[in-house]
Order: sequence, then C-alpha cells, then structure tokens
Amino acid sequence: MSDPSIQQQFALSAPPADSDPQESAEWRDALASLLQSAGPQRVREIMDMLAATARAPEVGWQPAPGTPYVNTIPAACQPAFPGDLAIEERLASLMRWNALAMVVRANQAHGELGGHIASYASAADLFEVGFNHFFRGGEAGDLVFYQPHSAPGVYARAFLEGRLSEDELAHYRQEISATQRGARGLSSYPHPWLMPDFWQFPTGSMGLGPISSIYQARFMRYLQHRGLQDTGSRKVWGVFGDGEMDEPESMSALTLAAREKLDNLIWVVNCNLQRLDGPVRGNGRIIDELEALFAGAGWRVIKLVWGSDWDGLFARDTEGALARAFSRTVDGQFQTFAAKDGRYNREHFFGQDPALAALAQGLTDEQIDRLKRGGHDLVKIFAAYHAAALTRGRPTVILAQTKKGYGMGEAGQGRMTTHQQKKLERADLIAFRNRFDLPLTDEQAASLQFYRPADDSPEMRYLRARREALGGVVPARRGAAAPVAVPPLARYGEFALQAEGKEMSTTMAFVRMLTNLLKDPQLGPRVVPIVADEARTFGMANLFKQVGIYSSAGQCYEPEDIGSVLSYREATDGQILEEGISEAGAISSWTAAATSYSVHGQ
Repeated sequence: MSDPSIQQQFALSAPPADSDPQESAEWRDALASLLQSAGPQRVREIMDMLAATARAPEVGWQPAPGTPYVNTIPAACQPAFPGDLAIEERLASLMRWNALAMVVRANQAHGELGGHIASYASAADLFEVGFNHFFRGGEAGDLVFYQPHSAPGVYARAFLEGRLSEDELAHYRQEISATQRGARGLSSYPHPWLMPDFWQFPTGSMGLGPISSIYQARFMRYLQHRGLQDTGSRKVWGVFGDGEMDEPESMSALTLAAREKLDNLIWVVNCNLQRLDGPVRGNGRIIDELEALFAGAGWRVIKLVWGSDWDGLFARDTEGALARAFSRTVDGQFQTFAAKDGRYNREHFFGQDPALAALAQGLTDEQIDRLKRGGHDLVKIFAAYHAAALTRGRPTVILAQTKKGYGMGEAGQGRMTTHQQKKLERADLIAFRNRFDLPLTDEQAASLQFYRPADDSPEMRYLRARREALGGVVPARRGAAAPVAVPPLARYGEFALQAEGKEMSTTMAFVRMLTNLLKDPQLGPRVVPIVADEARTFGMANLFKQVGIYSSAGQCYEPEDIGSVLSYREATDGQILEEGISEAGAISSWTAAATSYSVHGQ
C-alpha cells in the first residue's frame, strides 16, 4: 500500500469483530490497491459482482444499512472555501448574539412570551453559509423554508441588513401590543399572514415546512414542463430539525421527491439530537436512522458530522478507532459529551481504549472542548452545500450534526433544559460574549444591547456584497403578479344561467364549470385541477383526455383503456395534478399553486 490515505478510508469500514483479521486485511488491501491502480469505477464493478454472488440464497448476505458515522465528503475532496472565513465567523457570532438578546429581553419583560435561543444557536452556521453563498434572492430566487424555532436568527440578520429596526426586535412576539403603540412586532414563527412583506411561507406547526417544500419543488417543475415559466435554475432549500422528522408529514412525501427526480430540492436537517423534553433518539442515532430512510426513499444523503478539527485525528487514525467508537456511541451519550467539558471528554470518550487515548495525547482539554461538530464548521458546511447543489437526478438531504445551544456553555449547551432556556444571568451573558469574542463591554452584554457594526465596517460591506451577488435579500415576499383576464360568466356558466328547469348535482355543475374554464384561451392554462384519486368517482375522467395528467416522465406505457373515450393519459405538459390517496399531498399541492402569485409572480 503506497498511499496510506486510501488504507485509512478502508479502515473506516472495518467491522468491529472479525474471525480472521489477517485474511480480512488482505482483502481490504487488495481492494484499496485496486482503487489506487484502476480507479473507483472498477472497484464498483468488482463490488457489484461480489454482492450479486453474496446475495445467493445459500449465502444469505445483506448489506449493512448506512455508512460509517463520518463525513460523506472526505477532507481531500472538499472545494476551496470561497469566502472570508474570519468575517463570516464574526457575522455568525453577531447573529447569535442579537437573536439571544431578542429572546432574553422579551422574556425579561414578559415571562410568558417564550421563544427559542438554543435551536438557532445550533443552526446559525448552517444558515449563514446559505445566506452568504447559496440562498439566491430576487424575483427568480430560491425558495427557502426555515426551521420554525430559528426565526430569531433570521430576524437578527435582517436587523444587520437594515430591514428590521431595533424597535421591531424589541417587540419580538408582541404583535398586538406593538401595534397598539404604533410599532410592528415580530411573529414567533415564519408566517406571511402576520408579516406579509417578509416571510414567504409558514413553517409551523412542525411538519408543514417539509411537505410543503417538496410540493413547491414539484410545482416549479410543473411550471417548467408546461411552458408557463422557466424555473430551471431555481432551488428549494429546507432547513428543518431532527425532532421535526418524527412528524408524519415530514416523511410522507419523500418517495414523491425521488420519483420526480427533484434535484432542485435540498434539505438540511439540523441534527442537534435534542427535542423539547430530551434526546431525539437517546438509545440510537437519529442521523443513521434518517440516512436509512432517505436513502431508501431514493435521496442522496450527505452526512456532515465532524468539523475540520477532527481531520488531523482521522488522518492519524490508521486503525479506524474513531469510527468504531462512534459506532458504539448513542445520541444520549453524544448529548452528554456536548454538555461536558474537555476533561470529561478526554476521560470518557478518548479514554475508551489506548488507540483513542493516543490520538488525543497532543490536545489540551480546551482544544478537546472546542472540537467542532460538522454543522458548526463553515468550511465543511460549504462543501456539503456545494455537493448538494451540483447533484443531478435526485433530491439531496444533508444530515448536519450540531450541539443544541451551541456556545451557551453551562447555561444550556447540550442540556436537557436547553430548549426551555429563555433567561440568562449576567455571568452567562458575559461568558457568551467571551465565547464568541463579541465587541461588547460587560455592561452592554449584561443589559442585552443589540449590536450592529458601522455601515462602513468590513463586516457590513461583506454582508451587503454577498447578498447583492446572490440577487437580493431573503426572505422577502412579493405580492404583485400580472392579472389574468376573467372570462364572462356566460362563457363557463351558461348551463346554469339557462338551466331551463333541469336539475343538476353540485358535483356535476362543478365539473361542467371547470371543463368550460379549462377551454378558455386566457384563463384556461392557469387553472390547476388537483385530484386526490377521485376524478372518476366525481365525473372528472373526461379531463384525462382533454388536458392530461402531469407526469415529469410522460407516459412510458400503453394504458389498458387506451381505446376508450376516457382513457388515462399522462403527459409532460399535462395539466391535472393527480396526487393519489393523499389529502396532505393534495393540500400541499394546492398551497403551491395558490401561492404562485407571490412565489413566481404568476
């Protein structure tokens, strides 16, 4: 083996127990040698052949689900980080502070207001890389669905951008009382009805954002294929929580996204391992569970688990000790490691066996305490987002491990009570200030002063330049759309105006009216019939032939009833959205069509 890095990669996949380690090492070395000499394509061919043989009934082999608990993108394959890392880290710290100050100030004034500090504290870096490099604004911008509890962080960024005032931040979750004082309050969660010029989509209750994002991505393809709008360069991003994935709506349409090959859809699941009452999966690993679910549904899965600080440890770990230790560690224990200091982690994680202890020998307790998880490392996040944006033919999910309440120290990082932490003492606020090197005096930190750098500061110039390069601010909701001519009532409702005493069921009248509307040259192409598997039941089957059923693949088969008047017809430019037996899907599809005026200006 002339290249030790290749051997290290294969060591990550070494099984924890082995009846003949020497023979296994020979097989592993042979495979690594093949990779080095013939490349990955030849390795895949050999593995496919071996897998086909091993699946024979007399062997009964099944591949282990999932991949090692390490980053999907190796350090050697990361693209160069295109931004100013130091400035972006300072900006992320400012967002964290203003978000924290907003929630704590509100709860000091009104203890019942609530709000969330810890969720955004864990997701701040995930958002900042998106805002600085990927979330495109403007009329042809991307659609972004935000984790509901992260709203304070989005407000904090809008404050630096000059879109929200200090007074508005001071009225967080006080919409009614703010209006009474002639001010504007900020809604607790993303909600366009409460803030119609700001939020594009509501994402609470939990699960509403995930399923909506899938149907919005599919509707963008629908517009493209029907020739109504060019949406080919636009993406739908969704940043959600790992606990939110337990909602049935979050998981119910995963196969639709893969079946429709929605490579315009990217999810980022913030795996901080904790929900309101405790660990999301105390006795398991939610990242492994989600990897199996998404991969099984046909998505590309990118695991973003460990930060750059771990790269050196992995490089020295030729025996795969880290990967084996991770495979034995459940989320409840990872949460404990997040809440404890470097000394505890040295004793209880690296102290598990001599190989791990040797890896940590050159690190101080403080360095161990500062080892980042992948979702807090801007370089690693950029690499994952970059790979996701380039993925073709299927949707992508990034499973990013973070620490709940990151940076809150003893006041909340990784603790069971973190989600309910709304108030911080003076010492906690000063410690947070020190942790992120914020330009605040002790008194400014203790009094929770909001902070915005001078307009001509490097941070503000950078912030504006990045958003200008990406087309404008996000989120931003636009309500203007060109009107569509409404046909005269007689054109589509004459059967009712001149009923001549004939009786007709409401269902029949609706179908007759819809059929006539679809024939109108101006309005007809904009009508989107959405059916939850009941078209034939309610007499709408004639529309199959008339306007077709939308299918991104067209019709790859000869339908059984091809010769009939009401034959089933799928087409790339079909107009009907046939959602199957899914009321949640039909409602999400309706929402996508009904918000097209603000999302697509159409």
